[in-house]
Amino acid sequence: MSRNYYVNGSAVRQLDAAPQQQPRRKSEEELQRERRQRSRHNAALRNRQKAMYMSKGYVVFLSVCVAIVAISAVALIQIQSQVTHRMKNVAALESEINNLRADNDAKYKSITTSVDLNQIKDIAINELGMSYASEDQVIYYSVEKNNFLDQYQDIPE
Repeated sequence: MSRNYYVNGSAVRQLDAAPQQQPRRKSEEELQRERRQRSRHNAALRNRQKAMYMSKGYVVFLSVCVAIVAISAVALIQIQSQVTHRMKNVAALESEINNLRADNDAKYKSITTSVDLNQIKDIAINELGMSYASEDQVIYYSVEKNNFLDQYQDIPE
């Protein structure tokens, strides 16, 4: 099928032709607004670049700070580890003390129950000839500061 175009006067029809739009001129106000936006955008870029820049001194300062924090953290962990180890040691020693006390109490009870004081008194009086002290044989001493008495000489008779 062929397409035929007819000529009407001096104008020829064009296929799917759209009218051309002429670029609209921007007003002075719009141009100033665009310039302000561009200057703000450039200022923001400059500020970002300044914020990202770090001098050598600042980098050294930050490195020293990081090193100090790291050393402090390691020291704190070591101290906590030592404290935990010592607490376990103290708990083990307390457990050992409690076991020794229990053994000591058990042995003391067995000794006190195995000794018959009446039998000892009977042997002392009858076989060894011992007797109770009389009132004139008892000498009383006063102790001022301590709850014990140091003997530097023989007791007078």
